[in-house]
Amino acid sequence: MKILVIGTGAREHAIVHSLHQETAAGTATHELHAAPGNPGIAGLATLHAVDPLDGAAVAALAEQVGAELVVVGPEAPLVAGVADAVRAAGIPVFGPSGEAAQLEGSKSFAKEVMAAAGVPTAMAHVCTDTAELEAALDAFGAPYVVKDDGLAAGKGVVVTSDRAEALAHGTACLANDGANGGANGGGRVVVEEYLDGPEVSLFCVCDGATVVPLVPAQDFKRVHDGDEGPNTGGMGAYTPLDWAPAGLVDEVVTRIAQPTVDEMARRGTPFVGVLYVGLALTSRGTRVVEFNARFGDPETQSVLARLATPLSDVMHAAARGALADLEPLRWRPEASVTVVVASEGYPASARTGDQITGIEDAEALPGVHVLHAGTALSETGDLVSAGGRVLSVVALGSDLADARRRAYEGVARIELKGSQHRTDIALRAERGEVSVP
Repeated sequence: MKILVIGTGAREHAIVHSLHQETAAGTATHELHAAPGNPGIAGLATLHAVDPLDGAAVAALAEQVGAELVVVGPEAPLVAGVADAVRAAGIPVFGPSGEAAQLEGSKSFAKEVMAAAGVPTAMAHVCTDTAELEAALDAFGAPYVVKDDGLAAGKGVVVTSDRAEALAHGTACLANDGANGGANGGGRVVVEEYLDGPEVSLFCVCDGATVVPLVPAQDFKRVHDGDEGPNTGGMGAYTPLDWAPAGLVDEVVTRIAQPTVDEMARRGTPFVGVLYVGLALTSRGTRVVEFNARFGDPETQSVLARLATPLSDVMHAAARGALADLEPLRWRPEASVTVVVASEGYPASARTGDQITGIEDAEALPGVHVLHAGTALSETGDLVSAGGRVLSVVALGSDLADARRRAYEGVARIELKGSQHRTDIALRAERGEVSVP
C-alpha cells in the first residue's frame, strides 16, 4: 500500500516505524511517504517538503504519490481541516474532519459534547473575562486546574495550589488570539475541579460508528522526577498497566468513547481516527480529563511497539468505515517503556543546534529503538537538536523492570550536550506503588 504520513514528531516516526516493520516482516509491502518528516523518518520513507497545515498542498501531494491512505498525525493540521481536503480528493484518510477535531481544538466544545453524551468528566466553568476566571478559581478552590481552551502543544494546562499562578495562566489564556485553533477563537479559559487518582491514556480507533480500543498506557507530563516542575508535552510512557482495574477498557468504551462517537455522528460530524481519552481514576469513579483527536505522544511510542496486528490494517479499516469487520487486535506480551530525551532548558526555552551521537549504539541493544522528534541535519550533515523533545528511546522487555532497564541503557548511550530526561518513568508501577483510590 502507498501510505502518506503527515507530521514531524516522534509520534509520526513511531507510525512510520510500525508500517516499515510490516514490510520488513513480510506481512505487507508498503511504499511510505512523509511530509515533512524528520531525519529519523527519512531512513524509512520518502520525505516531501510540504506545509502540513496546507490542506490543498497535502491533498495534491497525496494524489501525486498515488497514496491509498493518508495518516494525519498532529492536532494542528487536523483542526485546520487537512483531513477534509484529502477526503474531498477521494483518498482514504485516517484522521477526523476539522469540525470533529474540535473535540481537541476547543475544551469548551468537548465539555459540551460530553454533557450531551452523558460522559463522566470534571465539573468546569468556561470563562471569558477575568471576573469569571477569579470567581471560578474561588468556587473550585485549590488545587486549581486551569486550561487554555485551544491547542497549546500539551502545555496549556496548569495544575497548582498557588492561586496567583493559576490566575496568571488563566489571564494569559484569555489574551490568546485564537491562533492555536480553538473552535471559538481566543478569549476563553476553562477552570475545572481537581480530579484525584492516577491518570490513564486510552486510544480508541474510530470509523464514525465503531470503536476499537487499544491497550491503556500512562504518560508523565511533568518535566522532573517525582512529577515536579511544569507540564510538558510528555517525558515518557509505559504499557501495560497491571495495576489498572479489571474491565477498565470495556468501561471506557461503553460509558465514554462509544457515547461520544454516537453524539458526534448525531451532530453530523462523524469522528474518524483516534479518539484519545485522557482519564483520571478517581475515588468517585472514572472521569475524563481531556479528549485529543489523534495519537498521543509519547504514549503512542509504547503502545505501537506492542501492537502485533498490522497498524496499516487498523488505520485503513477506520478510514474506510470498516472497523466492524476487523479481527480482534493482537498484542505482544512484552512490556514497553518510552523515555524522552529533551533539550537543555525545555520546556521554557529549549536549546537547539547541539550534535547528537550514540543512536546506533542505543539501537544495538536488544529490544531498543530510537524515534526522532526535534532533530535536524546541520549543513555539515551532522544530526543536531532542533526542538524541546528531541528523541524517544523505546524498549520492549519481559516485564516493566526489564523494559525500564533496556530503555535507560539506551538513553545512557546517547550523547546530547545539556540534555535532560526523567529517571523514574514506570518506576512506581514496577514497584507496585500505583493504586486507585
